[in-house]
Amino acid sequence: MQATSVPSSEPWPGTDTADEATAVRQVAAPGGHAGPVPAPAPAGAPAMPQPAGPGGPGDEPQWQPHQPRQRRAAPVEGLSAGGVCWVAAHGGAGTTTLAAVLGGVDLGCRWPDPARDEPASIILVARTHAQGLRAASRALNAIREGRHPAGMRLAALVLVADAPGRLPRPLVSRLRMLRAVAPVYRIPWVPQWRLGKKVDRPPRQVVKLGQLARAVQQGAVR
Repeated sequence: MQATSVPSSEPWPGTDTADEATAVRQVAAPGGHAGPVPAPAPAGAPAMPQPAGPGGPGDEPQWQPHQPRQRRAAPVEGLSAGGVCWVAAHGGAGTTTLAAVLGGVDLGCRWPDPARDEPASIILVARTHAQGLRAASRALNAIREGRHPAGMRLAALVLVADAPGRLPRPLVSRLRMLRAVAPVYRIPWVPQWRLGKKVDRPPRQVVKLGQLARAVQQGAVR
């Protein structure tokens, strides 16, 4: 997987990133990792307008206008309880490779769609460069604010190495803030993936992430 530039299109447009560090800290709930904030419940159907009253004074007999029968609201389609989706916090995050290697649905840069009966559980993916970590911060902030489909659940945040070697200290500091908000799985640089080749012995971090993905797909992780 190669590090790429980050496009502006994200599934959480309009996020204010003026104070991302503060926004990220606010996601965490006391006593542990914060789960996804459920979206506000959809508003109910508008009340049926009342028909006009009877005619003017002196009308005999006074008649009551026909009361139309209220239609039952159509059932709302929801997200699927089974399976797992890989959601990219930005372009080039690596969701296509992870879905191909570990299974699941590659959604790219969007939330799961209830109309398509897509899985409710997501694994958010970002690169470890500065733009990738900022994009992950914006996505977590969108989850905190409920700007996602109702019933969506965040299983983990995956941070894929954007280059071989250690992260610079400023990036490590930002990564620690994200780790305080959500479970973080770090994936090292895998040269074979860059060439589109299969890895016979994947790194232990990939194996651990695969175990999580399987558990989520089987409904063992909520």
